Amino acid sequence: MEITLRNVKQWARLGPRGVFGLAILDVAANYPDMMVMSADLASSSGLERFKNTYPNQFLNAGIAEQNMIGVASGLAKEGFNVFASSFSPFIAMRASEQVRMNLGYMHMNVKAVAIGSGIGMGFLGNSHFGLEDVSVMRAIPGLTIVNPADCAEVVKTIKAAAEFKGPMYIRLTGTANSPIVYEDEYEFTIGKSITLRQGSDVTLIACGSMVYEALQAANMLSEQGIEAEVVNMHTIKPLDTTSVDNAIASGKPIITIEEHTTLGGLGSSVAEYMSPLERRVRHLLIGLPDAYIKTGDYQYMLKDQQLDAESLAVRIKAFVG
Repeated sequence: MEITLRNVKQWARLGPRGVFGLAILDVAANYPDMMVMSADLASSSGLERFKNTYPNQFLNAGIAEQNMIGVASGLAKEGFNVFASSFSPFIAMRASEQVRMNLGYMHMNVKAVAIGSGIGMGFLGNSHFGLEDVSVMRAIPGLTIVNPADCAEVVKTIKAAAEFKGPMYIRLTGTANSPIVYEDEYEFTIGKSITLRQGSDVTLIACGSMVYEALQAANMLSEQGIEAEVVNMHTIKPLDTTSVDNAIASGKPIITIEEHTTLGGLGSSVAEYMSPLERRVRHLLIGLPDAYIKTGDYQYMLKDQQLDAESLAVRIKAFVG
């Protein structure tokens, strides 16, 4: 699955969930020890092709995420490379105790894949939204958290996760017909952020679906005489503190942008790192509110929550002054 313009356009139409299924199918040929699990969501997770191609390496746990994480951990203990997927709140909260004990405490080699994180589940509503999943998962010691920026980065993440030894929470945000951030091959390393745009006035640190919106907002601001640096912080934990240090050293204000509540997510992670430092810069956290939100079409909700590029540009400009 090479990153070419033709491929990324096809992947964008499928969206992160569909591309997750394609990426798993692609890498499985190199990992005979791979086991893939779903909480009765093979179709929603894009895993039907994997299920049909590798029937002996796929398990449907049913709508029972707590049991799924337990079984996944048992398989990992026996040497399997396990990916287990479900909707974000059902892995991060319904099964949080199992994730804490089996992935955190026992450090089992399980990759928990949260589909439809953020507000990507649209009309299914707050019961299916991943509003606070990062804050829950980030509190678990030893758990790596990755939130890819677009479908190309979903492919990169799955390939890297298959090589990675240890527990991981992969957070898929966005929907089908998702915007494109990467059109060409690039270097992806878990734990190392990527600077996508240089700018002298403000540093925008974004993750997941907000990377594209941050880039678009930066282009709008440039027309108004404000130059924004844009950093894709795809790995939320462990945080790339070197990148944050560089942003602080530049003296520019930092704005973190995420499709997650501003409590406990990427913004909190940056703020916690920066708070004891002798040298700090102004920091604005942009994300979802500490509230349950109105449901609707995904694009409508982004605009309603002021997470679309135009709204971001207005908020950034007001903060920078």
